[in-house]
Amino acid sequence: MGVIKTALEIALEKTQTVKSDKSSIDQFDARQKGKKTANSFLAGEADIAEIIKNTPSAQRDSLRQGIFEVLITQITLPAIKDEHSAKPPADEKRIEAACKGLQIVINNNRIAALQKQLMQVLSQYQQEAAQYEQAIRQQYAPKLRQKEEELSRRMGREVRIDPFQDPEFIAFYNQHMNALKGNYEAVISQFKEEARKLFDV
Repeated sequence: MGVIKTALEIALEKTQTVKSDKSSIDQFDARQKGKKTANSFLAGEADIAEIIKNTPSAQRDSLRQGIFEVLITQITLPAIKDEHSAKPPADEKRIEAACKGLQIVINNNRIAALQKQLMQVLSQYQQEAAQYEQAIRQQYAPKLRQKEEELSRRMGREVRIDPFQDPEFIAFYNQHMNALKGNYEAVISQFKEEARKLFDV
C-alpha cells in the first residue's frame, strides 16, 4: 500500500527544487524602481540620468527597462487643441517629457531626430484634426438646425442643441475622426518600434 501524503508534504516536495534567486529578485526590484522613477520624472520630481548613474551596474539595465516601459506608453496621439486656449494641452507636455526621458534612457542621437519628426507630425495632426472637426460641424449644421427647428415647434420656444449631445452627430463625428486618427496611429506605432530597436541596441 502506498504512502498517503498530505497537501503540505506535496507542496514542500515541489518547492524544494525552487530556490530564491537573489539576482532575479534584485532585477525585478530594479525594474519596478525604474517604473516608479519614470512616473516621478513625468511629474517633474525625478532626474532619470542621476538615478541611472547612482544605480549599481548589475541592476542598471533592469532599471532602464522599467523606465523605458513606462515612457514608451506615454507616446500617444494628443487631445485636439482647444482653439480658444493659448497654452498647449497637457498631452503635449507629457509627450515631450516622455521623449526627453527616452533620450536619456536610450542614449542615442537618432532618438532626438525621431522625436523632432514625431512632434512635427503630432502638431500636423492637431491642425488637421481641428480642420476636420470644423468641417464635420459645418457639414452636419443643416441637419442640426432642422432638429432644433422641429424641437422649437414642439416646445413652443427656441431650442439650441449642443452637437455633442446628439447621438447621430457623435456617430458621424467619431466615424470621420477615427479615420483621421487611424492614419496618425501608424506614425505613433512606427516611432515606438524605432525607439524599441534603439533601446535594444
